[in-house]
Amino acid sequence: RYSTCFVISTQIVFYEDRDFQGRSYAVTADQPDMHTHLNRCNSIQVESGCWMIYERPHYIGHQYFLKKGEYPNYQQWMGFNDSVKSCCIITPVCFPRRIRVYETNDLGGRMMESFCDYASLCDKFHPRDIQPCHVFEGNWIFCGQPNYQAWQYLLRPRE
Repeated sequence: RYSTCFVISTQIVFYEDRDFQGRSYAVTADQPDMHTHLNRCNSIQVESGCWMIYERPHYIGHQYFLKKGEYPNYQQWMGFNDSVKSCCIITPVCFPRRIRVYETNDLGGRMMESFCDYASLCDKFHPRDIQPCHVFEGNWIFCGQPNYQAWQYLLRPRE
């Protein structure tokens, strides 16, 4: 079984002040704890690749998915505050991708298996609530509202 991946170099630059001012810190790999490098983060330039940034060290707290582009203030990545303490690279899109979502905590009830993205999972699945999921392959980002809005969760392969 073969999978296809697109490999690209990645870099993200964090700035303490808005509009890419103040002290900066450039990153090219996962950073579990950035607290010694920046006191705060008010703007970001994603020069290449895709990244998940976290408000607390060791990939804890609110998560924000950022793709290539400029974010001159933290509200532009929907940040609640100016705290960014860890980040990780979101690996390039690999195929195949596969996930199952379930209605009940015991991996029971109605189930839907997917291989592609949906702007609104509820429109496709019509669950009362999505409880557990099983990511077989690929990385997936769940968002709190349709059209990729609100809070975000990065899901990697596992139950």
